Amino acid sequence: MQIQEFNDRFDEVNTELLGCIASLSPNDSFREFDHLKVMRLSEFYPEDFSHMERMTLEHQLGLYIDNIREDERFANLKNLGDLACMMVETKKHLSHPLVYRLLKLVLTLPVATATVERCFSAMKIVKTSLRNRISDQFLNDCVICFVEKELFEKVTND
Repeated sequence: MQIQEFNDRFDEVNTELLGCIASLSPNDSFREFDHLKVMRLSEFYPEDFSHMERMTLEHQLGLYIDNIREDERFANLKNLGDLACMMVETKKHLSHPLVYRLLKLVLTLPVATATVERCFSAMKIVKTSLRNRISDQFLNDCVICFVEKELFEKVTND
């Protein structure tokens, strides 16, 4: 049932993307690490990785996994957020900048997706049948006010 539910919610591309993200997982001393999946993950971000950078990333990945697995500070990490923090603490984000960039992109994906979903939900509330003929700019202004209401509550009339 879980596999059926998963297949109903995610298409092939999203499933492949999630599998590639999982290959970066630090669990069990990076047991799931897969060089090819990480390279495929970089292809999902063509504007962030040029062809030359992908070639450099390929070389960097071998050094990265050996370096990380040998370092005891990375042994008990549980998730990608912990991995990113530890890379910064140990300054390994400087020696493996392309891996770190990929990691940052992966970490922002859920936030970006949630933000877009939240905006669409807000737009459904703001754009009612009574407001069906408003201009795009006015609709945009209304949605921003609705989505960022905590910020707008702090603004005084003065």
